[in-house]
This record gives sequence, C-alpha cells and structure tokens, in this order.
Amino acid sequence: MSRLARLLNSSAEIWRDTRVSDGMGGWVSGWAKVGDARARFSQPSAAERVVAAQNGADLSTVAYLLPAADVRRDDELRRGAEVYEVLAVFEPSVPGTYKRANCRRRQEGV
Repeated sequence: MSRLARLLNSSAEIWRDTRVSDGMGGWVSGWAKVGDARARFSQPSAAERVVAAQNGADLSTVAYLLPAADVRRDDELRRGAEVYEVLAVFEPSVPGTYKRANCRRRQEGV
C-alpha cells in the first residue's frame, strides 16, 4: 500500500461526464458517479482566501489520491457541497506512491 495512504484523511466521489445513445441517433450527456476515493485536499493560499471572499472566485486545489484511483482530466471530485473540477492528473517520479490531481473549485458568494 502507498506510504501516503495514512495521510488521506478525506473521501471524495468521482464523477465523470458520460454520453449514452438516446435511441434516435443522438446522444444524451450527463454526470455519472464512477466511484469513491480516499483523498487529501490542499488548503487555499492566503491570497486565494482573500480573493475567495468575492462572489464567483476560482480556487486552485491539489487533491492527493491513492495511485489506483480512477480519476481523469475533466472529472469532478465531489465532497458534500464542494465540487472540484479536475484540470490535470500527475503521478510522481516514484511510480505507485500517489496520484496528484490539480483541481479548480468555484467559490460561491454568500
């Protein structure tokens, strides 16, 4: 098991945009849950927290996952009401250690 596994203190649902035939020659697109993953989400920087006080601000977040997590670019990681759009997925220079997903979350104003 990954050395990082004990640090993954959160869980997230992995959602993927899928297309299915509508039966009449077209396609219907929608989000489907493809699994759950243990994760650790980075905290926003001080500068991002100031900007986040504004309505519609984007926060960049890094999610660390187990190396076997089925997460891809354009997926969504969902934690309760928080939705993180996956921008890119990386593996470290030591394979099998962890998977890193660079994400963006839109901060909704109050």
